[in-house]
Amino acid sequence: MNKLLVVSPSPHVHSGESTKRLMYNVVLALMPALVVSLYYFGVGALSVTLLSIVSCLVFEFLIQKFLLKVKPTISDGSAMVTGLILAFNLPSNLPWWIVIIGALVAIGVGKMSFGGLGRNPFNPALVGRVFLLISFPVQMTSWPLPNPLRMGGPDAVTGATPLSVVKEGLAKGELMSNISDQIPSHMELFMGAMGGSLGEVAAIALLIGFVWLLATRVITWHIPVSILTTIAVFTGILWFINPEANADPLFHLLTGGVMLGAVFMATDYATSPMHPKGMWVYGVGIGLITVIIRVWGAYPEGVSFAILIMNAFVPLINRYIKPSRFGEEVKHG
Repeated sequence: MNKLLVVSPSPHVHSGESTKRLMYNVVLALMPALVVSLYYFGVGALSVTLLSIVSCLVFEFLIQKFLLKVKPTISDGSAMVTGLILAFNLPSNLPWWIVIIGALVAIGVGKMSFGGLGRNPFNPALVGRVFLLISFPVQMTSWPLPNPLRMGGPDAVTGATPLSVVKEGLAKGELMSNISDQIPSHMELFMGAMGGSLGEVAAIALLIGFVWLLATRVITWHIPVSILTTIAVFTGILWFINPEANADPLFHLLTGGVMLGAVFMATDYATSPMHPKGMWVYGVGIGLITVIIRVWGAYPEGVSFAILIMNAFVPLINRYIKPSRFGEEVKHG
């Protein structure tokens, strides 16, 4: 009786992959974006990132050790990934105590309250981020402007993000042709020269991470491509109808948390569908909700809310869109 064979629920995949290897590949994929964030935001970016990671590791250890009374699993890298992605959703000038609160909510509420890794229905880092956005809106929307290497200028000059500038300008009845003079060019956006959270900068760095995740087979292309394509198509339609009242699709792809969300947050194993068809439904849903919030909602950004909303639909998607059972006869024609 001491050698019982325990079979976990399906799906069953034989693979040499491990949770630790997958998680540390995600960490490596985020390094280019972290380097760019340090370049633009300096010591503030480093302190927020380290504090977020350490806080997530400590809270997970304490909860597992003293509340759940199970062996701590902080060495698997999942808490580190949560801390890193949470930091990428925060401004570099956020007070230290708010960062710690965000880590506590992300790990304690978003992850461990459901039983830990693999059981959480919502992305933990986004749970922490949205909680902070609702609880501390002023601090969470005071965005430092980029100041490369922090040379020749003050440390914390804040300003609006490009999305906020466009949102406020259009709300006042201004035309995009006039607003475009107040925002960075597409190339500047691509390289990360804009205010925002640590992970909103440098689409090029996030795309490098995307290539790494694809090359190491940590993720597949379905979710990121479906999100980006949906956003591009629907913002493109609006822009084509009235270019003076809507930003162009490339602007939407390069600003806010679109790249970070599509590549690193929406693809979380525990909170995304299993089947490629389900991934497409999930990605299209995220893209549509993001556009709706950005264009007609109160917030200039909508990626975090969109991902959390679609996280809630994942069990339903998995129920109705799933692969054929092994040995099941497939009818053709």
